[in-house]
Amino acid sequence: MASTNDHGTPDPQVEARSTGPRRYTAEYKARILAEYETLDKKGKGALLRREGLYSSLITTWRQQRDKGALDALAASAGRPKADPRDTEIEKLKAEKARLEADLAKARTVIEVQGKLSALLDQFATDSAPARNGEKNQ
Repeated sequence: MASTNDHGTPDPQVEARSTGPRRYTAEYKARILAEYETLDKKGKGALLRREGLYSSLITTWRQQRDKGALDALAASAGRPKADPRDTEIEKLKAEKARLEADLAKARTVIEVQGKLSALLDQFATDSAPARNGEKNQ
């Protein structure tokens, strides 16, 4: 689409093209490869010109497609193997839960020991005057 100026006339300036490498989606590559492989020599050249592609790209895309197909066929059936990091994370979570439970038990024991110590001190101070020769009434 040509750009226009304020008066509605076409702007003769050519818009700048991107200088970076073009990026192609997997869908685009698959579509172009499928179309390219159905054409004769003249049709292939026309397709490359129309899309602004080089034949080396077609070769690279074929190799990528074939490698992907071979990798997919070579993959073992069934569930994928568990990631060792996930296994380690689960192990650490279980250990953390066990340690937290042990800590809660230890805190309960310490609390009970504190109360028992306070109770024994109270009994000791209540019975101390009776041992000093004073009589209980």
